[in-house]
Amino acid sequence: MNKVHVNASRSYDIFVGGGLLDNAGEYIAAAIKSRHVCVVTDDNVDGLYSARLLDSLGKNGFTAEKFVFPHGEAQKCHKTLLSLYDFLAEHSFTRSDALIALGGGVCGDLTGFAAASYMRGIGFVQIPTTVLAQTDSSVGGKTAVDIAGGKNLVGAFYQPQLVLCDTETLSSLTPEFFADGMAEVVKYGMIKSRELFDLLSEKDVHENLEDIITRCVSIKAQVVEHDERDTGERMVLNFGHTLGHAIEKYYNYTGISHGCAVAIGMSTFTHIAEKKGMCEAGMSEKLDTLLTKCKLPLITDAPIDVLFKYSLGDKKRDSAGISIVLCPEIGKSGGYPMSIEEYKAFLGV
Repeated sequence: MNKVHVNASRSYDIFVGGGLLDNAGEYIAAAIKSRHVCVVTDDNVDGLYSARLLDSLGKNGFTAEKFVFPHGEAQKCHKTLLSLYDFLAEHSFTRSDALIALGGGVCGDLTGFAAASYMRGIGFVQIPTTVLAQTDSSVGGKTAVDIAGGKNLVGAFYQPQLVLCDTETLSSLTPEFFADGMAEVVKYGMIKSRELFDLLSEKDVHENLEDIITRCVSIKAQVVEHDERDTGERMVLNFGHTLGHAIEKYYNYTGISHGCAVAIGMSTFTHIAEKKGMCEAGMSEKLDTLLTKCKLPLITDAPIDVLFKYSLGDKKRDSAGISIVLCPEIGKSGGYPMSIEEYKAFLGV
């Protein structure tokens, strides 16, 4: 088992290893004061892991309620959020109590925003069960829901008090869901670690999960410590996401997964950057080879002019234009501010 400590506005530990779920109650009892918690999960994860978590909580003196919502990105919305608020009020949750997110990125984002906003902030623990959530979305305090105008446009920065990444829960993922999370893993190699990129390219991912997840959360922890509220360095975590979020919106958040959309975004921007001399020669081929190894797509049927329009709703846009993230070489990245016309020309619209 590995431990990564995050020094942010609220400091906390991330534990990575097998068998953590059955001992979750012990870890949570050491991290939070409350003994009244609500486990938030979706209808897929509920049948797999809720009973084990509730059993461990009970053994460690917790009184736990359970809120279950339908799975899928489309459920990361205000309707589900309001239902969760009502559930908490009906079960007499107070500011001294806590929410536990058990599931993937949708569950973590939704639960985190509820924790940040219910009674202006209550306790919050993350138990991510997907590759995407364990390596990326459970760490760093970004919480949000989607609205018609775009993905994650309503949210808050709210750090958890503990993150438990049980690598054994990843064994229940379908190959498609596992691949989906690998897009974020590849992203970390591209933006910050040539060593991680080479590990992913040369070794079996399944045989090195604990190491890979620990590397990813360590990178994110460092970035968050330097720029918790996303005003500078943290922008590089958006590599592939500007176009990726536009692709998700084009398919109405149901026709393509987040990871697949991000993979296409990374590949598309890297190909364009290489043609324009903005990154080292041959990099797009190396990236595409790794994405293909991870069973991720490289292209989309979505029209580029429509994606241009949708990507203008990205959170990285400001009144002066938009900043996109590019990697001049593997393991290094930066933000590139552009006017809307420059961005349009970059995409070739």
